[in-house]
Amino acid sequence: MARFCLPLFGDRSWPAIAVAGGLAALAGCSGFDYRERPAWRTHAEEACLAQNLVHESAYIQPFREITGPGICGLHHPFKVRGLADGTVVLNATETLDCSMIPALDSWVTGVLQPAASARFGEPVTEIKTMGSYNCRGINNQSGANLSEHAFGNAIDIGGFVLRSGREISVMRGWKGGDEQEQAFLREAQAGACGLFTTVLAPGSNVFHYNHIHMDLAMHGSTSRGLRRICKPAPEQALPEPPAHDTLPEPPPVDEDLDIAQGGRPAPQPQEYNGPGASAYLATATPSVTVDPGADRLSESDRDQLSALAGAASGVGR
Repeated sequence: MARFCLPLFGDRSWPAIAVAGGLAALAGCSGFDYRERPAWRTHAEEACLAQNLVHESAYIQPFREITGPGICGLHHPFKVRGLADGTVVLNATETLDCSMIPALDSWVTGVLQPAASARFGEPVTEIKTMGSYNCRGINNQSGANLSEHAFGNAIDIGGFVLRSGREISVMRGWKGGDEQEQAFLREAQAGACGLFTTVLAPGSNVFHYNHIHMDLAMHGSTSRGLRRICKPAPEQALPEPPAHDTLPEPPPVDEDLDIAQGGRPAPQPQEYNGPGASAYLATATPSVTVDPGADRLSESDRDQLSALAGAASGVGR
């Protein structure tokens, strides 16, 4: 819906201003310059539903269509209070579109839980959210373009609670937490960058100092697929997870040798002159020709026979 631009009137025109203001309110005037909701949003919702990517449960329930003000809203919203089959609950019920739910499930099971197990030895059981659907501009700025929150296509994450009750706060832990907390939060953000098209964490700008924003906005495509915005850029080298036992570390590997391709090591030659050696070795080494009428062997044959004899000398012990 186009926004109203009211001219300046004289003192006698206040009734006209009041009427115009009332019409603007009835029209769902929100101060945004959009006339209709982009078609790709509806297509994304319908495709998600057609693929049966979201299943109703005690934690996920369909909700009525949200229309307005303006073009804010979504056709098939869901009320979500848990993810990953309810193994991780949300501190508040969030309103999300269909596509966001499987992306969040994948993030929880494929990123959060492995990182939490490695860093803390226990899983995440609760996610502290800071908002989802909200008809507003980007960064809550007046006059800004509509945020993905205005379509239920975004969520803000403020922290996590582990099974033991320990809380990991994005605001306090991003820079002020211990080594493992900071590494966990950065792994959570880096993993989200592969599942969502926009991920903004502390350091991206002044508006995201206390949460991680994740959405599925359409930024266009590149030769490698969907264009993604991930800020700040994920760190390549993070501290190693702590040890979860008291066993000593294994010794370093000196060579990058593929044992499967390396073959068996050559046996060391050993002399064997025990009883029955000639008969045993003649039957055990078909690759070596033994002349029954000769007691002498070539030097190379003798070396091979001696090696085999050495291996055979331990049989029966």
